[in-house]
Amino acid sequence: MPQSTGRRRALGAAIGALVLGLSLAPATAATPPSDGPEQYSAQQVAAPNSEIDKSENIDHVANLPKQAPFNTLDAYGTDIAFKQNIAYVGNYDGFVVYDIANPKKPRIITQVQCPGGQGDMSISGNLLFVSTDYPRSNNTCTSEETDSADPNGWEGMKVFDVSDPAKPRYVSAIATDCGSHTHTLVPDEAGEAVYLYVSSYGPRAEFPNCQPPHDKISIIKVPLATPAAPELVNAPVLFPDGGNPGQPDGIRETSGCHDITVFPSKDLAAGACMGDGVLFDISDRENPRVINQVRDDTNFAFWHSATFNNEGTKVIFTDELGGGGAATCNEATGPTRGANGIYDITGSGADSKLAFKSYYKIPRHQADTENCVAHNGSLIPVAGGDFMVQAWYQGGISVFDFTDSTKPQEIAYFDRSAFNPNELQVAGSWSAYYYNGHIYSSGIQEGLDVLDLRDERTDSAKKVRYEEFNPQTQPIYQN
Repeated sequence: MPQSTGRRRALGAAIGALVLGLSLAPATAATPPSDGPEQYSAQQVAAPNSEIDKSENIDHVANLPKQAPFNTLDAYGTDIAFKQNIAYVGNYDGFVVYDIANPKKPRIITQVQCPGGQGDMSISGNLLFVSTDYPRSNNTCTSEETDSADPNGWEGMKVFDVSDPAKPRYVSAIATDCGSHTHTLVPDEAGEAVYLYVSSYGPRAEFPNCQPPHDKISIIKVPLATPAAPELVNAPVLFPDGGNPGQPDGIRETSGCHDITVFPSKDLAAGACMGDGVLFDISDRENPRVINQVRDDTNFAFWHSATFNNEGTKVIFTDELGGGGAATCNEATGPTRGANGIYDITGSGADSKLAFKSYYKIPRHQADTENCVAHNGSLIPVAGGDFMVQAWYQGGISVFDFTDSTKPQEIAYFDRSAFNPNELQVAGSWSAYYYNGHIYSSGIQEGLDVLDLRDERTDSAKKVRYEEFNPQTQPIYQN
C-alpha cells in the first residue's frame, strides 16, 4: 500500500491510480558509505493474535514475531534469501538475519536498519543484495526520505558482505532508473560475477530520474572478486512497441517489469511485466531477448511474478489484482481474478511459446477485511510431480499440485483469521518458500512462520538440500 504521497512505492504491484513512481540518481556506481548500517538487538513483541485454520497434513512448528525496531505497521516483512542455516528476510526498513538451524526454534542473529522500501533480497556466496525502491537523500543506511521530484534522490541496489552473518558490512551501492522494486540474481557462465536483473516501474514526467516510457529493465554486473565496483552494463528496452496499453477497468499499462524469474540451466527467464507475461532467452546474460509475450485482459490486472516447474516446461504467473492491499479472495471477485495463470511451454529455443492451460486460486473465501491475492511462492522439490507452496497475504499459505496443468488442486493450507476483523489492514504472508525440509513464511506483520508439511506426495522433498537458495533463481533438483 502507498505509505506517503509521492515518496512510497505501493505494496507489491500497487492499487490502480494510487501507484506512485519514484526518483533516483543516474545509474552509476556509488562510493561505499563510511557509516555502516545501524544494528539493533532483538526485543520480544506479542505473537499474532489470531485463530489458525489449517489442513491436517501441515504443522505450525514456530512463529517468531517482528522485533523492535521492525515491529511497527509500516515495517512490512518481505522476501527471503537462504544460505545454509541462515534466512535473510527483507523489510521495508532494512532486513533481519535469522538462524534456522533448528526450524522449531528460529532466532534472530541481528537486524539491520536501512530504510528504502521493498527490501527484495538475494544472496551469492558472502554477498547479500538488497533492493531500495523509495527515493532517499543518499545511498547510506542513515539517509532520509525525499520526494520523487528530487533530482538528487537515490534508489537502486545495495551490496552487503555477510561473511559474518552477525555483522553485515555495507560494501557498495548503485543507482538504477525508477529504483529497484525487485531484482533477480543471474549467475554468469564463468562463475566470476553475478548479474542482477532489476525490475522497476512507475515513471512520471515530473520525476527527473524515472522518466516515461521506461519499457526496460536495468542489468547490473557485480564482479565477485571486487563487489565494491558494481556496474550498470545494460538497460534493454523490452517493449519497443510500448507493451500492453492498459485499460480503464484496472488492467495495468506495461512500463517495465515487476519481477523476473530465471531458469539458468535452460537459459530461460519468465518476466511478469505489469500488463504482459514474457518468456526470455538469457543465453547472453547482458542481452536478454524476448521470445514470446502473452496477455490476459480478461482476468489479469497486474502480472506480478513467475515460477517455472523443475523441467522448465511450465510457468506459473501470478496476478496481483488490487496491488496486494485489497480483499480479492471473496465470493464477489470469483475464482479466476487475482489467481495464478498456469502456462505450458511449447516448442524449444527461439520457437518457445507460452500456452495457457488453467487458473488456480485458493478455494476458501476470505473476509472483506483481509487483503488477499496470489503472491510469492516456490516449488516443493518433488521428482515426477509439480507442487508449489505460495503466499496469499491474509489468504494464508497454500500448497497445490499442478502436475496436470489443466487441473491444479490444493493439497494443504495454513490460514490465520483476519489481522484486524474490523478494518482492512495490510498483513499476511508476503513470501512462502520451501527450503531444506520446511516451509518458511515472511509475514508482513506476523514475523517468521515455520511450517512442516507431512504428505506422502511431497515427503521425498525433505531429502533435498540446498547450500544456497534464491527462489527467483531456480535450480534443478533431484530426489
